Amino acid sequence: MMETETELAAGSGLAITCERQAFVEALSTVSRAVSSRTNVHVLAGVLLRPHGEGLELAATDMELSLRTTVAAEVEGDGAVVVPGRLLTDVARLLPAASVSLAYRPEEGVAQLTSGSYTSRLNVYDPADFPRLPAVDVSLQTVDAAGLLAAIQDVSRAASRDESRPVLTGILVRFEGPSLVMAATDSYRLAVRETTLSAPGPELEAIIPARALAELVRLAGGQETISIGVNENHVVFGVGGVWLTTRRIDGQFPNYKQLLPETFEAELELPRDELRGIVKRAAVMAQRNTPLRLRFAEGELTVSARSQDVGETSESMPAPYTGEPLEIGFNAEFLADGLESVSGDTVQLKLINPLRPGLISAPGETFSYLIMPIRLAG
Repeated sequence: MMETETELAAGSGLAITCERQAFVEALSTVSRAVSSRTNVHVLAGVLLRPHGEGLELAATDMELSLRTTVAAEVEGDGAVVVPGRLLTDVARLLPAASVSLAYRPEEGVAQLTSGSYTSRLNVYDPADFPRLPAVDVSLQTVDAAGLLAAIQDVSRAASRDESRPVLTGILVRFEGPSLVMAATDSYRLAVRETTLSAPGPELEAIIPARALAELVRLAGGQETISIGVNENHVVFGVGGVWLTTRRIDGQFPNYKQLLPETFEAELELPRDELRGIVKRAAVMAQRNTPLRLRFAEGELTVSARSQDVGETSESMPAPYTGEPLEIGFNAEFLADGLESVSGDTVQLKLINPLRPGLISAPGETFSYLIMPIRLAG
């Protein structure tokens, strides 16, 4: 059962006047948390209520919440929940530099005014809006660059299949100044260890990959991010915006046991050249057609063949010796692994055609394990 903001039912209504551009920016930020896939209509709304000397805007889909404040002239102590995407779209087009919104509970609508424009919007009952997790928790500040880079490196491997919720999250573990992140969809595994400039909070949690993707979007250009823990939620503060997200219950796979310790072949290859060849071959690898990587003396050949499209083959020098080895990989997964390596050189480690391959880079604490596809013929 959804716990709601029952105290919002009271109040004398609400009248707001603020600068239009600031209002639009705040709406654009928080409306990313409104739900478009629910029968709970209030979750499609943005909550507006007084906060200090200004106005707070908040939205949630019960997994993720976003809130921020804008400077505003506010009268009344009430609250209103307005359809989020509709209000955002309208506010972007308003003709004047300022915007006013008035809500009287007895009327059940909000009146929006800006210059010559006026409209009346149907609203949701604020008493039905979920109670948001508290953000007044003990916070620690961490280096934004290191945290965001780790999220971007591993998030590609998180699952999008909601039938296995644990795999839709990213394992986040702070160990003093060390940050470990891991994600897997059971076909590939990405692990990044990062040393931060200062210790992070005591935290080990599975955090939804979508929430961390929103954090990356919010924190671009920021130097620091505040992090705290609130019961079953994790709190992030960045640039005047608060993001809270639930922790995913369950046991994350033991990634250390999944990473092989020894390999039969280890090669260092120029990343950009290999990435280009893989991208070109992937165009032909439609309908889950695997890429074929054939290693022979001094050479790597990447090929793909699709019955309805055609075939392609391209070779590059490779420091390989021994008997020829041919292995198949999902084109998208292989390309993602190469994108996650930041250096000029990529390490490719192989055991045999039926065992996972590992992508990494010299001097980096990043590992990308990818399952092979059994090749026919």
